[in-house]
Amino acid sequence: MLRCASALTLAFALALPLAAHAQRTFTAKALRGELVFGAPPEVKLNGKPARLAPGARIRDENNMLHLPATLAGKKFVVNYTTEFEGMLLDVWILSRSEMARKPWPTTEKEALAWQFNPEAQAWTKP
Repeated sequence: MLRCASALTLAFALALPLAAHAQRTFTAKALRGELVFGAPPEVKLNGKPARLAPGARIRDENNMLHLPATLAGKKFVVNYTTEFEGMLLDVWILSRSEMARKPWPTTEKEALAWQFNPEAQAWTKP
């Protein structure tokens, strides 16, 4: 019985990232940009030097977590949030369907001026 429960738990844990990918949602604080990973914690965000925050979470298109060192030298379109000092805290590598959601703000100024519909995961420009 215990072995069966463990197998079920494992099957659920493996299926969870795939289910999360299908319904991944972002907050109004998530901005879009192009991110190039360097030697951790160094990155380039939209061509400018930036840093990953300690404990930064990087999720791929399937919502699986990645260590920054495994992505060194790679470039992605991402949605991201920053912590209070401006370092990147949450990074989501976007799928093609997520990249197609346009417009999406690339700056805090745009996010403050535009309207966000969390249910539709869509932004509207004024």
